[in-house]
Amino acid sequence: MEVHTGVLIVGAGPAGLATAACLAQINISYVIVEREDCSASLWQNRAYDRLKLHLAKEFCELPHMSYPADAPTYIPKDQFMNYLENYIECFDIRPKFLTAIESCSYDEGRKCWLSTARDMTTCMVLRYTARFLVVASGENSAENIPIIPGLHGFAGEVIHSSRYKSGASYSGKNVLTVGCGNSGMEIAYDLASHGANTSIVIHSPVHVVTKEIIRLGMTLVQEIPVNVVDDFLVRMSNFIFGDLSRYGIVRPRKGPLLLKAETGRSAVIDVGTVDLIKNDTINVLGDISKIKGNLVEFEGKKERAFDAIVFATGYKSTANTWLKNGESMLNNDGLPNQEFPNHWKGANGLYCAGLAKRGLAGIAMDAKNIANDILSNYNHVSG
Repeated sequence: MEVHTGVLIVGAGPAGLATAACLAQINISYVIVEREDCSASLWQNRAYDRLKLHLAKEFCELPHMSYPADAPTYIPKDQFMNYLENYIECFDIRPKFLTAIESCSYDEGRKCWLSTARDMTTCMVLRYTARFLVVASGENSAENIPIIPGLHGFAGEVIHSSRYKSGASYSGKNVLTVGCGNSGMEIAYDLASHGANTSIVIHSPVHVVTKEIIRLGMTLVQEIPVNVVDDFLVRMSNFIFGDLSRYGIVRPRKGPLLLKAETGRSAVIDVGTVDLIKNDTINVLGDISKIKGNLVEFEGKKERAFDAIVFATGYKSTANTWLKNGESMLNNDGLPNQEFPNHWKGANGLYCAGLAKRGLAGIAMDAKNIANDILSNYNHVSG
């Protein structure tokens, strides 16, 4: 079966949905395919129960649709899912679910992208021909678990944060969380709150802030140089949290907003984890050296026994596994070659949305840029 379309969007997460909405607004036809059985599967199936959007709602809107007036400043997971469902309905977005792209390459002769997909229900092969291709399969396509000697022989439970829901089933157990980003710190808090004996590996410098501090910073930086704002944010954070280095938490040299802009690494928005670390409810540990049975050995030969390990160690892009001519836009890790804000466009009608580590605000920006660029080229190629 062969399908011809102006634009093929791969992925029906927020990035794919935003791009589809922007194209719909300018009456450009598209097909959107998704390998999972639902839109935004990361949010629907792989997010823990207590998750809220870490940034204020004004920084988390998709194009052409605001949150309801009575929505809280920090949107809980369920309300965000409702917002996405309303978004899909508003723009009449109809993803082709359980459709996995297996290969995608550019045909110089026909000047179009040829994609082979598989209907995961019937195993039927589908072929898509599109003038424009949008990679919206996400930074978070595949779980990233580090290679640790002895991990496969660990006697307890090992899960990635994408499969963690709640600490309720871990009460009374010794649980190690690996990773000190927002997910790791929040999961550690959730585990401890449910009575687990909780430890966390913090091996990288990290900024810890409050949600109010980061909201203020993101507002101020629109008018004030980033280095001035960052200095202010660090001073405020130090005033609120004190010197955290004695607890194993060291701040990076670069400020939180500059670090996010240059590397995509977000500051950790504290949900109460710091207080639990300060009162020894949560233990901070260094890097893991190796694992022997249920014993985990850390730097300095320190050993602890654990019943479970939760890896909050992020994700990786899988775009390079199916995109065959993406060198103009993506590197070997399946992430953009160009730095933000010039990352979203490759050669021959190739685009990416949501791969710049800029969250929902970055997704909205990508989607608008892509739709406008396609529009400027559409009349030319159609004429």
